Amino acid sequence: MKRLIFATNNKHKVEEVRAALDGIVEIVTLAEAGLSGEIPETADTLQGNALQKAQWVWDRTHTDCFADDTGLEVDALGGAPGVYSARYAGEHCSFDDNIDKLLAALEGKSNRSADFRTVICLIEGGEPKYFEGRVDGQILTERHSNGEGFGYDPVFMPDRFALSFAEMPLDVKNTISHRGLAVAKLAAHLK
Repeated sequence: MKRLIFATNNKHKVEEVRAALDGIVEIVTLAEAGLSGEIPETADTLQGNALQKAQWVWDRTHTDCFADDTGLEVDALGGAPGVYSARYAGEHCSFDDNIDKLLAALEGKSNRSADFRTVICLIEGGEPKYFEGRVDGQILTERHSNGEGFGYDPVFMPDRFALSFAEMPLDVKNTISHRGLAVAKLAAHLK
């Protein structure tokens, strides 16, 4: 089975992607590939960050690999936090810090429309290819979680659903989420 290094240290992302690509490709984490160090994320677009992270792995291993970057884009905030979603509340902030800042920024706003976008950059034989997923939804006024999910999942409710991402079983979330849609496109390419 083909092996791909996934340029992330996020165990939640690895769990989601491994579930989605089971039987198609073997996912190897950075630690399993013997890689350590800080991967740069200094681009001003999701595509740029995904390429930067995948290229970092490729340059060190010359092994086929992929990376993703995800952004939550909130209409009432002019698309913020966007590419800065992971560090919206500052460097080394927690998921909860980001959610607290988001909820405070939306306090009293009636327009809570948002979208989640993921861009995956796959490098095969040194050549990058991109796969994108997007889901539209709303930002809830408070956290809704059953212990699942991560990041903004407790406050993001996708359109046509009455549950936040953090309340959904992983197999359901993977079929409709931004990352799930991008990974499905990656899986179709890998097949």
